[in-house]
Amino acid sequence: MTPVSSSLQITSTTAESGLLDLPWELPLETWPEERIAALPRGISRHVVRFVRISGKVYAVKEITEAIARREYQMLRNLRRLAVPSVEPTAVVSGRHDADGEPLESALITRHLQFSLPYRALFSQTLRPDTATRLIDALAVLLVRLHLTGFYWGDVSLSNTLFRRDAGEFAAYLVDAETGELHDALSPGQRAYDVDLARVNIAGEMFDLQAGELLDADFDPLAASDRIVERYESLWRELTDEESFDFGERWRVDARIRRLNELGFDVGELAITTDFNGTSVQIQPKVVDAGHHTRRLLRLTGLDVEENQARRLLNDMDSFSAANDLQGEDEEIVAHTWLSTVFEPVVRSVPPQLRGKLEPAEVFHEVLQHRWFMSEAAGHDVGLDEAMRSYLADELVHRRDEKAVLGGDDTEPIPIANLLD
Repeated sequence: MTPVSSSLQITSTTAESGLLDLPWELPLETWPEERIAALPRGISRHVVRFVRISGKVYAVKEITEAIARREYQMLRNLRRLAVPSVEPTAVVSGRHDADGEPLESALITRHLQFSLPYRALFSQTLRPDTATRLIDALAVLLVRLHLTGFYWGDVSLSNTLFRRDAGEFAAYLVDAETGELHDALSPGQRAYDVDLARVNIAGEMFDLQAGELLDADFDPLAASDRIVERYESLWRELTDEESFDFGERWRVDARIRRLNELGFDVGELAITTDFNGTSVQIQPKVVDAGHHTRRLLRLTGLDVEENQARRLLNDMDSFSAANDLQGEDEEIVAHTWLSTVFEPVVRSVPPQLRGKLEPAEVFHEVLQHRWFMSEAAGHDVGLDEAMRSYLADELVHRRDEKAVLGGDDTEPIPIANLLD
């Protein structure tokens, strides 16, 4: 606990001295524009503003002290459990205005770079199935939360941030003020969260439709039902017991592969046989997301989203086959691929365009662009040619998704100015 004045107190996970310079004596909604970072905000029942401190961006939410401290601790617990969520930074309490009147406390979290609230995604030109992909990402997040024993109590697209993940989206929890951590959740607790998600998503889809951000023929109710279907199918795959004959032990490997394809790793299996050893029951006991992410991190040091990791690993495997490296040590192949394929692509992005997308997402899109070019040409197009075409035809027109402060960065920069 760091006293700042006679009453102001800051509880923080970081020694960020810039927190002391913010105008805590003013209500958050009246903070001067020069303090505010121009980033898209989602819908919130509380006042939320983004600020820049020492080159970093933070979200400041004005709430009561009890709720701020509870959410701060909950987010810290979720981070320790490796659940995708925003990073808590500080709680500021004991605030008073110039007349000595008390002001609400503030919860400060680190802004998640390259992430956007769902409404900001719909303000751009996206494929028609964007809503479906967001709902799928939220279903995966909800399953991960429930597996850790976290009851959310306020599931919605509004309380989630989304980052691109190799053509899909990865979801991150933003608002944990109603959440509870248990050893395990009851079926009723899980069902309540899922039903709440269905109701909230329907309302959010209707709201987008009323704002003409969704086609008039889009069915919000059918879209909201998808969260239930997707959640239940994923939960069954992760937790259901499976029985088979003793001679079909290969099905254990098949089950593990299915879980890996869903992005979950198997830490432990409960396998039991009957009295005469003729049948086997299998149930995953400890599951965690990030199988491909962890493998790529171990091999290359690249820390990316799960689908991005899968895409990069696939390209690494293709590189190994094309260069007859299958017999080489996996770490040697990974180092060679990183230095001769991935890093040259990333380095070729001009500095002015590096805020558009994360390096792993750029690499994924270059591979996809190369595939389309090769299909049109009827022969394989080289990576260098595909990269130049992607920069000129695709990336230069993309909206900047990094935390860019102030100004309008949506105008494309002439590609000739960047590649000269």
